[in-house]
Amino acid sequence: MNGRRFAIFITVVLTVWGFMHGYVFWRLSSIPWLAAHCPRMGLVLSALALWLSYPLARLLNARNVEAVGVPLEFVAAVWMGVLFLMLAALLVVDVVTAGGWLFSQVAPQLRGGAVLVAGLFSVVGVVQGLRPPVLRDYEVRMMGLPSEHDGLTLVAISDLHLGILKGERWLTKLVGRVNDLKPDLVAVVGDLVDGNVRHVERLLPRLKQLRSPLGVWAVTGNHEYYAGLELSVSLLEAAGYGVLRDRWTEVAPGLIIAGVDDLTARGQFGQSDDGLDHALANRPPAATILLSHSPLEWKRAAAAGVNLMLSGHTHAGQVWPFNFLVKLKYPLLAGRYEVNGMTLLVCRGTGTWGPPMRLWRPSEILRIKLRTGAK
Repeated sequence: MNGRRFAIFITVVLTVWGFMHGYVFWRLSSIPWLAAHCPRMGLVLSALALWLSYPLARLLNARNVEAVGVPLEFVAAVWMGVLFLMLAALLVVDVVTAGGWLFSQVAPQLRGGAVLVAGLFSVVGVVQGLRPPVLRDYEVRMMGLPSEHDGLTLVAISDLHLGILKGERWLTKLVGRVNDLKPDLVAVVGDLVDGNVRHVERLLPRLKQLRSPLGVWAVTGNHEYYAGLELSVSLLEAAGYGVLRDRWTEVAPGLIIAGVDDLTARGQFGQSDDGLDHALANRPPAATILLSHSPLEWKRAAAAGVNLMLSGHTHAGQVWPFNFLVKLKYPLLAGRYEVNGMTLLVCRGTGTWGPPMRLWRPSEILRIKLRTGAK
């Protein structure tokens, strides 16, 4: 991302972040019991401090001031989730009361109730976010899969977002769980890195422990781009993973796995080349699995003869009701979809991004049994 594009991106993000704080704290100031105990200047200063918390934490951690940056990032990330839930709850009240024009006598109390509900949901979200990923089983029939590969097990993980908030302890447990499933093939479907490659390099010994007979294959996600694409790819390769950058490989006779650099990030970074065509070009007749971090271009993948497409990126919204916004951009949000003879599986993510929270959208590991023959 060039300097001008990056500056615009950061400006937009911080502006939206600022409007969210402005709206929530404006509505907080109208709640009687809060207004009575917290002066307006206190609310303004609190809003400013919380607005600065996440970017400041990221800056401190990038500058190696981790003694302050790590705990601040955890608090700021939790606040991100709390802020969104408060925003959603307060917006519902404003819609119902037409901004307080209807039910004017009880509207302030309703806002207070909305804040309490958001607080309760935040606690539930943190508890659910700390739970280990659930194991989700699928069976997928693939035309062209040789009979000797019938029953082959593929384990897919995505969106680990390793770094400050997801570290060695969490990764060790995850790698142990995946290896205990005894997969024939492992797919890492993007966003293994979050923020800073340096923080993930410390985890290389654990990443190297992830293994399977047919290899561990990975693609880049948008966060590999943000962290530095070449550095991120080098990290994946140092872990022993095969990185599928707009290419395919035959992992076993009659079974091809292909992958593309993230389609969302390509657009953000102004790449106009067609990664999907490159990834699938000139392959021999064989059952084909496609790894694409973002669930996009699924119709073209199906038309090109892909049997199984694996994606992530959406986190299924991660914190309800954010899923409704995510679905506007990514209509195939999570789970299983059948697209013109191709199966698309969209993982809800094995880790979390931003808030260490999940609300009705648990993290997951996918275990996929491959079957030969027609569906």
